[in-house]
Amino acid sequence: MLEAALYECPYCGEEVETSVDLSAGDQTYIEDCQVCCRPITFVLQVHEDEWHLEVFSENE
Repeated sequence: MLEAALYECPYCGEEVETSVDLSAGDQTYIEDCQVCCRPITFVLQVHEDEWHLEVFSENE
């Protein structure tokens, strides 16, 4: 199940929308910012109907 999620890039500060796949459960993955192209670590935690997305720069 895909959900839309907004996050703030830890580098450029822009608010960006992405899609997260809740059907795969907890995940950690890296994607480039759609604005500044720097690598962001995404940590997705899924608990039944609730989910939480955190983003980190490569130095955090």
